[in-house]
Amino acid sequence: METQRINWYPGHMARARRLISEQLKKIDLVIEICDARLPFSSRNPDLIRLAGNKKHLLLVNKSDLADEKMNRIWLRFFRNSGIETILSDGTKLNSKEILYAIDKLTEDLREKATQKGIRRTIRAMVVGVPNVGKSTVINHLKGNKITLTGDRPGVTRSNQMIRITPYLELMDTPGLLWPRLDDQTAARRLCYIGTVSDEVVDLPDLTISLLEELKEKSPDQLRERYHLNSLKPEGAELLEAICRGRGWLLKGNEYDYDRCCRVVLDEFRAGKIGRITLEEPMDSFPKE
Repeated sequence: METQRINWYPGHMARARRLISEQLKKIDLVIEICDARLPFSSRNPDLIRLAGNKKHLLLVNKSDLADEKMNRIWLRFFRNSGIETILSDGTKLNSKEILYAIDKLTEDLREKATQKGIRRTIRAMVVGVPNVGKSTVINHLKGNKITLTGDRPGVTRSNQMIRITPYLELMDTPGLLWPRLDDQTAARRLCYIGTVSDEVVDLPDLTISLLEELKEKSPDQLRERYHLNSLKPEGAELLEAICRGRGWLLKGNEYDYDRCCRVVLDEFRAGKIGRITLEEPMDSFPKE
């Protein structure tokens, strides 16, 4: 079966990219947020290029949904690559660690200003693909709900400057993809976590793709969650096996494919299947 080619770049993203490019000259630090389940695929190469030589802090967010061992491996990988990196949990954010890292990265800028008798305000831009938790991170740092959050892409539509402390401002930006999703494995994985709108993808095709990856990465968790006696079924037969295991049947014992697809995707996104990381650091390099 030929899989759907995924390509999603709404008009507001093109506008957001222009705004980000224009406003970066006013920014001291870029805080990039990616998803711990997809630390490679959820990093936008376009944003990385735009940021250029700006000081850079990477938050590997939603680490509570990812495999603990792989969290440590990715943290070591990024730090060994020279990127200041912090693991962040979307529900129990360590605000002090993040603020300390911001201070450390911008220490030279503040010292130069102090030598001139100025107390400098640091301006940081928060960037990332849709649905990795940018607004949630900002809300935690601020200590109250000041930005809209949601579990669907496209909630933040404009750049907002938010004062976190008397001398720190964060700019919240819309989630941004890149115009050509040439790596279709990465594109599908972004769909798994809700970065790309469900409305533009073939959900059965996407769900089958996710299940095939879970069969390889987390077979025991998959088998237990959906009461599967075997992981041999493929394609639509795998959806049917899950429908039987969970009792998702319509009148006449027809399989409820729609419910199966939506629940499987929702449960993966919420971490109900288990703490799962789909990528390892070597996945970011071409295979020889």
